[in-house]
Amino acid sequence: MIRTIITPLNTDLHIDLPIDYIGKQLEVLVFATDETNKVNGKAKNKPGVMAQFWGVISKETGEEMHKHIEQSRSEWERDI
Repeated sequence: MIRTIITPLNTDLHIDLPIDYIGKQLEVLVFATDETNKVNGKAKNKPGVMAQFWGVISKETGEEMHKHIEQSRSEWERDI
């Protein structure tokens, strides 16, 4: 595998390949490195608030999860 970062000086790009790559199917990706940390124009991995997750799961699933959490908590509090 060959991986490198370049800064092009114009719109043309020429790639020299090793001889053992000839005849093989290759994948070529081109993206600006500053684009990899963004999703939909917003920074990825940026701490958010819980309100951002509102509506991600259904109300029924949320209630099911809440019941499971309550049951788990009560199991920890009981005397064994």
